[in-house]
Formats: sequence, C-alpha cells, structure tokens
Amino acid sequence: MNPIFSTLQYWLVNHPLILQFSWTPGHTLGSTPQFLFLTIFTYLSLTYLLSHSSFRNSLGSHFLKPITALHNLTLFLLSFIMAVGCTVSIIFHTPHLHHIICFPSHISPSGPLFFWAYIFYLSKILEFLDTLLIILSNSIQRLTFLHVYHHATVVIMCYLWLTTRQSLFPVALITNSVVHVIMYYYYLWCAMGVRPKWKRLVTDCQIVQFVFSFGISGVMLYYHFTGLGCSGIWGWCFNAVFNASLLLLFLDFHRKSYIKKRIHHDKDKRP
Repeated sequence: MNPIFSTLQYWLVNHPLILQFSWTPGHTLGSTPQFLFLTIFTYLSLTYLLSHSSFRNSLGSHFLKPITALHNLTLFLLSFIMAVGCTVSIIFHTPHLHHIICFPSHISPSGPLFFWAYIFYLSKILEFLDTLLIILSNSIQRLTFLHVYHHATVVIMCYLWLTTRQSLFPVALITNSVVHVIMYYYYLWCAMGVRPKWKRLVTDCQIVQFVFSFGISGVMLYYHFTGLGCSGIWGWCFNAVFNASLLLLFLDFHRKSYIKKRIHHDKDKRP
C-alpha cells in the first residue's frame, strides 16, 4: 500500500480514538437534548441581542479581519479533513456499498463513520462564529433569515444523525463538507481583501447539493421499503424537510441575488 495512503488510513480511520469512538447519550460531549437546546437557544439569543446592540460598532476592521481569516482557514481545513476522513472510512470500514445509503437497523453508533459525524456535529457549532463575525463587522445586511435558520437547524440535523443512527449521512457529510471547502475558501480570500469573481459558484454548489440529496434519498427509500428497512428513517424525515426548506430559500436567494441583478444590468445597458 502507498505510504501516504497508509498514513491517511491510520490518522483518519485506524487511530484508536477514531476506531473506538462510540456515541453514548449522556456520556459523549454534546449528546444530551439539554445540551442541544441550550446551544441553539444561546446562539439565537446572542444573535438577537448583539445585532440590536451598539457593541458591534466598537471593533475596527483591522482587528476583525485576521480573526475572520483564521476562522475561515480553520473551517476550510476542517471541512477538507472531514470529507477525506469520511471517504477513507467508507473505503475501509463499510462492509458493503449498500450500507453507505442504508444502514442496517441493528447498527451501533460507533466506529470511524460515526466519529466523523460527531466531528461534523461539533463543527456546526463552531460555525456559529460566522454569525458573530458578521455582527461585529457591522455587516448586518448579511444577517438574513436564511443564514440564522440554516446555522441553528443544521445542528439539530447533525444531532439526529447520531441519535437515530440515520442512514445516508455519510453521503450528506461528504457532499456538504466539499461544498464548505469551496465556500470557506471563497470567504478566506474575502477576509484577506480579495473578492473572487466566482461567488455565484458557492450558491450554485449548495443548490446542487440539495437536489442531489433528494435523488440519493429516493434510492435509500427504495432499499427501505423493499428490504429489511434502513436505520434512522425518522431522522431522515426531519433531514428531508429541512433540505426542502433550504432549497426553497436558496433558490429565492439565487433569484434575488443573481437573476434580478442580471435583468436590471441588461436594462441599464439598453440605449
């Protein structure tokens, strides 16, 4: 085996902390409903209070830009590591490719795949800092309902992945992490004072991700109703409704941000 691939396999799959990981409600950090509720409540409360306070005007851009750049770099690297880690885990710790889409009902929430789902869950809490940095930079126009709704609800989705041992989450984890690699790479350049011209690509990738999730969900449902059933179907139901709502919101955002602007631009160019 290639030495580089062997090293990746050890550090991303076979390390004892990863290999022996187990999601144990009440024992694993962040595994209780109380923790979930308090985390989201704190996020929403602080978002509301800080967005309506004068504190956000007290910090200069020279102070915030390095912090924002470091935050975006951290999530860019973390998203990349999660995408690679989950992919390598699928290659070496999935008994059958069928299990990527449909977990058997008796599956235990342990091992590398659930470890990366747990890291993904914690990373979504870390992403709350996106909102804080937006508020502190006084870019309050970027603090949309879509932004806050997405950040708050995605944590619930990730919690249900682990609690219900939800089928299909490895595919969702990889696709979402890849999209976030692109997104945080874009934001990293913005924080360094360079605004790439491919901002629309970020939104387009997010929309494609949601459409793909519905397509692959159809395969999972086929396995569920024609076989012995797939684990975590109720968690998937929440996930499906959440993704549908996000798709509608992102399509609306896409229409307002790009299509309407292009129409107005074309009108302005007319003689």
